[in-house]
Parts: sequence; C-alpha cells; structure tokens
Amino acid sequence: MLAIVLSVGSAPAKDFSADDLNARVIERRAFEAVVWGMPAVNYDLMYQQMLKLGGKPNQIVYWSGLFDWQNQTLTPNPDVIYLMAFFNTKDGPVVIEIPPADTGVINGSIMDPWQAALEDVGPAGVDKGAGGKYLILPPGYTAAVPEGYIPLSSGNYQGYALLRSIPKSGNRPDVDAAVAYGKRIKLYPFSQASNPPDTVFVDALGKVYDSTIPYDLRFFQALDRFVQSEPWLVRDKAMIDQLKSLGIEKGKAFQPNQATQDILAAAAIEAHAWLDLQYETTFPPYYDERQWVFPISPDAVQGLQTQYADPDSYAVDGRGVTYTMAFFSTKHAGVGQFYLMTIKDKDGAPLDGSSTYRFTIPAHPPVKQYWSATVYDRATHALIREQKILSRSSLSPGLAANADGSVEVFFGPTAPQGKDTNWVPTDPTGKFEVLFRFYGPEKPLFDKTWILNDLEKMK
Repeated sequence: MLAIVLSVGSAPAKDFSADDLNARVIERRAFEAVVWGMPAVNYDLMYQQMLKLGGKPNQIVYWSGLFDWQNQTLTPNPDVIYLMAFFNTKDGPVVIEIPPADTGVINGSIMDPWQAALEDVGPAGVDKGAGGKYLILPPGYTAAVPEGYIPLSSGNYQGYALLRSIPKSGNRPDVDAAVAYGKRIKLYPFSQASNPPDTVFVDALGKVYDSTIPYDLRFFQALDRFVQSEPWLVRDKAMIDQLKSLGIEKGKAFQPNQATQDILAAAAIEAHAWLDLQYETTFPPYYDERQWVFPISPDAVQGLQTQYADPDSYAVDGRGVTYTMAFFSTKHAGVGQFYLMTIKDKDGAPLDGSSTYRFTIPAHPPVKQYWSATVYDRATHALIREQKILSRSSLSPGLAANADGSVEVFFGPTAPQGKDTNWVPTDPTGKFEVLFRFYGPEKPLFDKTWILNDLEKMK
C-alpha cells in the first residue's frame, strides 16, 4: 500500500507555464462570477436602460400602455401596466407610496439590487390594499422611524420596485384607467416628506428597453459597475479576490488586456451553456407527468425571501439560473401571483416556432384577478422581436371560450382558421417557451385539484 501511495505521489505533474496557470484561474473564476453575479448584472442592465431613456435614480420608468416586443426585459408581462421605481438611498432614506386599492390594484415587490424582495406591496403585501408609505433605509441606518411608515432595511443603497397596475380588461379605457391609477404611486426622498416633490415618470412605451443578458465582456463590465457602486455584503466577501483576479476591484478601473478579455468572453459562453442546461433539467414537474415547472429552486426561493438568513445555505447556483430568465422576487410566494413555465410539448419535445400547438386551459382557472399565457424567445427569454401579439389572457378582448368554459389558445407561425382571437404567433426560425401566470392564485392551483394541460403539437 505504501508503495502505491509513494508511486502516485511521485508521478510527474503536468508542466504548466505561468501564463497557462493564470489563464486557467481567470477562466474558472470568471465562470463562477457569471453564476454568482447574475442577479446583480440583471439589475444593472435594467438600470442602465433607465438612464439611457434620460431617467435618474429615484424616478419611475413606466409604460403608458400595454407594451409591445420593444420591452426586452426578461419574461415581462404584456397584459399589465409596468412601473419600475429605481431608488438610491446614498443620500438618505427614500419613500415609495402605494395608493389604496380603491379604483385599481397594484401587485408587486420592492427589491434590493440582488433582486431579493424587501417586501411585497398592495393587497398581497404589508399594506393589504390599504396603501402605505414604504420607507427604504440605507445600510447602517439607526435613526428612529416615525409612525405611519413601513420601514425596509437593506444592506445595499440601490434597488427597485417592480409594480404592476392591473387593468380590468385589455380594452383601451380600462388600460388608460390602470395607467392613471399606477401614476398615483409616489417616490421621493424621506428628507422631503413634509412637502414631497412631484414624482418623475419616464415613459418607455414605444422605445427599445433591452436588458437581455450579454454573455460576453459586457457582462463583466456591468458587474464592475455594480461592485464600484455597492458595499460588499459579508456573505459575498469570498468573491473579492476572485473578482480582483479578473480585474474587477473596488476603486480601480476595469481595464483587462486583450488576452484577458478573450478568456472572460469564453468563460461567459461556457457559463451560459451550463446555466441553460440547469434551466432545462433541474426543475421538477409541477404536476405528475406534465411538462410545466415552477422555474426557481426551493432553496433559491427560501434565500430570496429571507435575505439568505440560513447560515448553512446560499443558493448561488439556483439564483443564477432563475435570473437568466426573470427579474423579480416576492417576499411571500404564491400570494399575489404564481408562475408555471414550459419549454416542451406534451410529448417532451422542445417547443418549435415552425410548428402549431393547441393549449387547452380547463374551465374555472383558480385566480382572483386573471390568467395569461405569454410566448418568449427560448434563446433570450425576452418577447419575440417584431411580433404584434405577445400573449392571450382572460383580459384579452374577444377571447373565445368553449361551451364547457375551457379556453383553447394556439401557438404557431400562422393562426389556425377562425382562431385569430385565441392565437399567439411564434418565430418559425427559432424555439420558444410559454409562461403561464396566475394573478391572485387560489387553493385549487396549490392542492393540484385543478391541473394545467400541456401544449399539444398539431402539425
């Protein structure tokens, strides 16, 4: 036995040059940086788009109507009015006022820049539909909070609220009413609470707002912006030296040489492939023998809802997978909304944009507000570019139902004859995925006495 150990121990090691060793370290650490930094980069890309529109911190980007494919965020909801309140507390606490649910409903959450929810708002949130003043506190804030505010402590300065104003239908008067209700939201510095300034709303309707993830050098440039602007959290300090070896270091310019740029780009491509593999294979079916999944791992849900309070768990991998295709988390899952995703048809084959599929939604979907089925580009997880119809929902004008209350929705490059009002187009040159949303989900969804059917290929 000793001879075997000595033999193994004395076996010649591979002769790596200094350049080889450095390149291998950079590549490995860059791969892990992509997985770890995904939600922060996802946030930064949305923030940069806000700045590109002329917006500033502590302002609200919104869409003054139901948006089209030019909203290139990750799996956005085209059946509601979006308002994204970007805040920064470096100059002190910031207030987000949510109106009472009288003439409308706000559904959403306030998140830190890691996209972990600080709290939910509206009827499914702390204010329970009565409206409220949510006070976002900067790191280390210790002053007393006056009565009448809902304090939200954060370890970061930046963050955003994803707020949805829910229209009663997709008809223009109802959409306009939802826009007007959404603009009752207020965002202002706490220091000016006695006489708040008017909230600035920046309209993104009709403009390309592209925050799809770039798996190249731009990913690391975004990650560097984040590192420069935010404090290191204790949970992430192990990444300080990891990123330093890539050229990302607080207080220093990110200027990798060409050789390093090439390694970073290759690592981003490899990380993308691995994350996509996890997306395809790790989520268990929500229903037995069906293709629908809840597209976030349980440990990632737990971490996001608790600011990773469990000292023995940090779901970096699961979090990274989810934020390749989404930008939102809730403090209380399954209260305001619930999501199921599918990338396969009934037979387990990938959804192909050149084929046509029938999707039968059983009668009496378990929702208080509405349901929707939206198509996304499988490659980018964004809305398919240049398409005019993006989804069908219970709010869609003219949606036809069957005599038994079920609804058939069709996905494909062309509408089946007579089915235009229930059809969502696909790109015949690529693959797609479908996200089914339950707003105001009810018990039959969770006890699975109501079951969502798979898509069936017609041709």
